[in-house]
Amino acid sequence: MQDPLLLQVNTFLGDQLKPNQQLLLGLSGGLDSCVLLHLLAIIRQTIPFNLHAMHVHHGLSAHADAWVDFCAKQCELLNVPLHIVHVNIDKNTKLGIEAAARQLRYEALFSGTLPEASAEILPDFIVTAHHQDDQAETLLLQLFRGAGVKGLASMAAVDKTRRLLRPLLDVSRKALQDYAVQHHLQWCDDDSNSDTHYERNFVRHEVMPVLEARYQAVKSVLARSASHLAEANDLLDTLAEIDAEKLRLNNSLCLQGLAALPLTRAKNVFRWWFAKNNLVMPSAEYLSEIIKQLFNAKADANINIQLNLNNQAQHLTLKRFQQRAYLLDVQSPQAFDLVWSGEAALTLPNGGKLQFKQVAGAGLALKFGMSKLRITNRDGGERFKPNALRPTRTLKHLLQEANIPPWQREYLPLIYWHDTLAFVPCIGIAYELQAAEYEQGVEITWQDALR
Repeated sequence: MQDPLLLQVNTFLGDQLKPNQQLLLGLSGGLDSCVLLHLLAIIRQTIPFNLHAMHVHHGLSAHADAWVDFCAKQCELLNVPLHIVHVNIDKNTKLGIEAAARQLRYEALFSGTLPEASAEILPDFIVTAHHQDDQAETLLLQLFRGAGVKGLASMAAVDKTRRLLRPLLDVSRKALQDYAVQHHLQWCDDDSNSDTHYERNFVRHEVMPVLEARYQAVKSVLARSASHLAEANDLLDTLAEIDAEKLRLNNSLCLQGLAALPLTRAKNVFRWWFAKNNLVMPSAEYLSEIIKQLFNAKADANINIQLNLNNQAQHLTLKRFQQRAYLLDVQSPQAFDLVWSGEAALTLPNGGKLQFKQVAGAGLALKFGMSKLRITNRDGGERFKPNALRPTRTLKHLLQEANIPPWQREYLPLIYWHDTLAFVPCIGIAYELQAAEYEQGVEITWQDALR
């Protein structure tokens, strides 16, 4: 622990880890990740954690197979289990090859599981070898793209929301190279790293040398600026939490309350909300258009705006219903036909849950023999009477009257006793099947996966 870099990373991990946590290192085989692999292999002797590595094979280089062999050899020498993931990149992607490769790499890392006894578990933290030079380059790239404070804050050393650690973020690439030489480490050089067709390589090889010729410490200064911007972003997030405190319910926001805020603060709440949902931050122009649609559209307008998740192919859908904005993972409804035979809970195909509890004076009356119930989705045209004093009505009108959002209606599980529609979540129980005050009944609650 006499080496300054070893001591620095040891202190960083000692502050972040609990005993025996699982770490998964992104290992490319390049200088940065090979140094971090070596550091982690030593540090686990003083801080108890389990270390695995993952190499993502993009297949973009003629040397890709050789890099796999190299990573396997290094991990074998250090007794670190290695996971190899093969991905295929669409070379016609609108993201660009560089961004697409990064997205697939992160998807593999964040979805990767590790063997634990008889099960597969997610690692407690993903560890990457981003360093000070990367931080400086990222800040410049974000400036060139016109990013706001959140984008300019660049990378965080600790991102607990994403289970991500970057222990080398305050370390220069030169310091990493010095460490590698001192400890006789080997690494792979990716020939594409010199191709200035890629944005980051252009900044690294064409822009940075010009800046360093005039401002010798420009990399550390830019990294420090990113740190200051991260602090400013924390303050903006704090303000957004204060503004959203009375406007947020589950994963929705009150549009009337947002419209009452100054526009800059409303935009700040939306950015904070999108970040909480791990969404790619929209451009300033696109965010303004989103807010315009949400605030000004007609009451019955069907708003469906797809927003992409960071480093993932999936997206969330932004919807509006009765002056609230919702972020939802909307998928096509699946037909289902289940039978309840007394279980405490049932999970539906879309991830929603039904819970069943025996109670007195409420729910479906057990005296009718409620030992089996059929659960299925809406077919259309159903009629229902939950109130003895009101006539039988179509389920469609009852759902509209109860202000159930349209997307919830599509996923609504209907519960039948024999051929009688007995229970509809959010609406109630068929009046003739309701348990009387002193009768035993089965109370049913529905938890919608989209909430």
